[in-house]
Amino acid sequence: MPTLERAGAGGILAISGFTGNGFRIGEGIFPAGMIIWPEGAGEWTPPALSELEEGDFSLLDPVDPPLDLILIGTGAALRRPSRLLIESFNHRHIGVEPMDSRAAARTYNLLAGEGRRVGAALYPLNA
Repeated sequence: MPTLERAGAGGILAISGFTGNGFRIGEGIFPAGMIIWPEGAGEWTPPALSELEEGDFSLLDPVDPPLDLILIGTGAALRRPSRLLIESFNHRHIGVEPMDSRAAARTYNLLAGEGRRVGAALYPLNA
């Protein structure tokens, strides 16, 4: 697991850039997909977007307090996950917002920096 640095006065984890098809947090590099939330991050190897299920986000299960919103970065271009996936999170009062992975990374940084309970599940840029 990469070494992670917290950003700003709030001490949240922030995405500092892109590298190849992956993402950078401080000096730590996630060469493929990743899940990030204000207090942590982990490597993520998701299935094809059409097969994505709520269980694929198990890295977020122990997050406390729970997240209010999960951004799904779908790679270089915006694609839509299944309606069933979005509804399963909505039943738990967690919003889901798909967007391309670069936009999801920027949006995550903005919302987490504002103190929002947000996470981002980012497909690699070549997905």
